[in-house]
Amino acid sequence: MAQNPKPPSILETVGEEIIRIVTPVSICMLLVVLLVAILNTDTSDSSSSLTTMATIAYTEDPSDSLWNKIKGALLNSLVFVAIVTVTTFLLVLLFYFRCIKFLKFYMAFSAFIVLGFLGGEVALFLIEKYTFPIDCITFLVILFNFTVVGGMSVLMSNMPILINQGYLVVIGMLVAYWFTLLPEWTTWVLLVAMALYDLAAVLLPGGPLRLLVELAIERDEDIPALVYEARPVTHDESALRQRRLWRVRRSVDSGPAENLNPESNSSSNANTVSNSMNCQNERRLVIAEEGQRPELGSELAVPLIPPPLQSTRDGQEVLSSENMHLEGIGLGSSGAIKLGLGDFIFYSVLVGRAAMYDFMTVYACYLAIIAGLGITLMLLALYQKALPALPVSILLGVLFYFLTCMLLEAFVVQCSINLIMF
Repeated sequence: MAQNPKPPSILETVGEEIIRIVTPVSICMLLVVLLVAILNTDTSDSSSSLTTMATIAYTEDPSDSLWNKIKGALLNSLVFVAIVTVTTFLLVLLFYFRCIKFLKFYMAFSAFIVLGFLGGEVALFLIEKYTFPIDCITFLVILFNFTVVGGMSVLMSNMPILINQGYLVVIGMLVAYWFTLLPEWTTWVLLVAMALYDLAAVLLPGGPLRLLVELAIERDEDIPALVYEARPVTHDESALRQRRLWRVRRSVDSGPAENLNPESNSSSNANTVSNSMNCQNERRLVIAEEGQRPELGSELAVPLIPPPLQSTRDGQEVLSSENMHLEGIGLGSSGAIKLGLGDFIFYSVLVGRAAMYDFMTVYACYLAIIAGLGITLMLLALYQKALPALPVSILLGVLFYFLTCMLLEAFVVQCSINLIMF
């Protein structure tokens, strides 16, 4: 009897989607580096005079000592992370009470503000820089149409995916550019603080992002947030099903652990038995969806009944992975990899700040960020749950920045002085 070919693993099928995430991240970082190189010819004055939410507690002055700058940067980062934490918990609360329309309008309004005010000011800087001839009315009409379409692309789900993706990249670029105007030490400490916050918010049991993802999974609803989604590049049903199954497997594997609590009354025991049977049926469905044939006599040995429905012993029907999809940050039910817009922003802030020093540090930081993103996506495929995208990339990027500034630059300069080629 011919054996069914082994279905491809998530590591094999997710490669093209990784490229579709790396590409927009790279474009966003490149645009920020270009803006920094064009506009930030003298960043000392703008950085010290810029007052934002990230510089409420302390305003860095060039005459301050290094220790005072570090203490002030730490204080600014603590205040910024506290504000972000409170805001995220507020979003979780609104999502819990199903204020979905309000959240969508809030996201659209935020996109409108970023595109209208930040984008408009950057456009004015570029017009002044290159003396582009344009009158005020034409400029305002173009800016208004540009911002309205951007807000609609965030608010409406039926907009073309390319328009939505393009506007998300532009929004990330604009916000990241304005973050590069922060004082130097505040920027670096803030990047590390946000990476640690992302780690805690996603992995800790009471983390706001974890609560948001778990609530979305429980309700089987989309998270109303600015999230870049890389749609699957293939329409092969088996490949798409394979991408979905690893998300289903997480909830299936956690079933028995939740049903082992002993209860004294008979009704709870009956519920436990029923839940165990449902979990066992879900396991059987996962095995059947994957096309595997367990050994005879094993617990999961069942006939391979094709999806979407499989009958149980009591006549009930078990939903297939198409209907049990778990939507969240990471890998979506459609097989699409998702990356929060905040990840785009802080990746770009890092390379933008590196561009203020030297382009060699830009290359080093870019390679470190992409390597960290690849590591995170591989861990996403292995652990099969939502993972924070900032920690690995940001920590590697910061490390490579300082190593390049302190070691690699001195080495290259000495090689150039001594006419050593390698």
